[in-house]
Amino acid sequence: MKILVINCGSSSLKYQLFNMENEEVMAKGLVERIGLPGSILTHRYGEEKKVIEDEISDHERAIKLVLDAIVNPEYGVLSSMKEISAVGHRVVHAGEDFSGSVLLTEEVMKAIRKNSELAPLHNPPNIMGIEACQRLMPGVPQVAVFDTAFHQTMPPKAYLYGIPYEYYEKYKIRKYGFHGTSHKYVAQRAAALLGKPIEQCKIITCHLGNGASIAAVDGGKSVDTTMGFTPLEGLMMGTRSGDIDATVITFLMEKEGWTTEQVNNFVNKKSGVLGLSGVSSDFRDLETAAGQGNERAQIALDRFAYGVKKYIGAYAAVLDGVDAIVFTAGLGENSASMRESICSGLGYLGVKIDSEKNKIRGQEMDVSAVDAKTKVLVIPTNEELMIARDTYDIVKGKA
Repeated sequence: MKILVINCGSSSLKYQLFNMENEEVMAKGLVERIGLPGSILTHRYGEEKKVIEDEISDHERAIKLVLDAIVNPEYGVLSSMKEISAVGHRVVHAGEDFSGSVLLTEEVMKAIRKNSELAPLHNPPNIMGIEACQRLMPGVPQVAVFDTAFHQTMPPKAYLYGIPYEYYEKYKIRKYGFHGTSHKYVAQRAAALLGKPIEQCKIITCHLGNGASIAAVDGGKSVDTTMGFTPLEGLMMGTRSGDIDATVITFLMEKEGWTTEQVNNFVNKKSGVLGLSGVSSDFRDLETAAGQGNERAQIALDRFAYGVKKYIGAYAAVLDGVDAIVFTAGLGENSASMRESICSGLGYLGVKIDSEKNKIRGQEMDVSAVDAKTKVLVIPTNEELMIARDTYDIVKGKA
């Protein structure tokens, strides 16, 4: 079975084509600058790549170019679009409507449109990608895989805020969590590496990159996570403030005369390690600057590591123990110094890193010391494969 995975942003589109017999990636690529001058498709097949410059006015044109590339006689990998059995779509927000991936129907589309209110920057382009595929590939099953769905297993004590309950009832203001597809994938891989059924595992998954979140996974189910009503809550990130006293915002609004739009820009795009360091939102730049003696860059790195460590301790308490701590995503997979900084001082949890093993970048590895009671695992995330697997399971079940 061949499954196409689509991830639509407002002006970009990522895709991967999987052969689910062996989970091989047959082709993958990126469309950039949709609706803007200089739009381009970079299509990769095997070790080769094809760059196509075109006027890509909208998402439908982008997907048409992707499909044409996949079946192109010169650089394609399929003889016909009929070989594509299903399409899996990344959709950011499911609200409280879905706790798992679902076959797309008109009722599901209505729910996704309704939840655009909760993810105004993400759900609308996701919808455009779905509708374009439905027009270009009539009759081919389409599946929605939601970023928030994995966290729908959180209990009320974890997802409700300390505000009047009427606002939860009225506006569904609550913690939703994000990066769910990534947390689900690495938790499953961690269980496999531990050699235990996931139902018997207590795992803390740390998705650390420019966007960052941590999840407490008990028996394969998310019981708490750091991101909240939006991806702003939780850890300080590349440009997001993370947890902050809400009255800081009202104080600054009064002092600076800010509008709500300016506040959103402040906490989402100007804060985080960028705002604290004054250097960059890229952790690689911060590590370089800190190595050159930049004190604020070092403070930003220390503050980030401290935040991760604090949540690990909290989630170990929530889980009543932990079998493994997992590091994934750009920073988690590639920064040995950040992993070491986070894990130092967690000896009381049985955490002990082997400094030689920990030197790896971007590969799956148990980096814990031989005598460590709690495993520390580095697991590269693969959200696209998780989407493909969910799509395969749903379509196979309907066949």
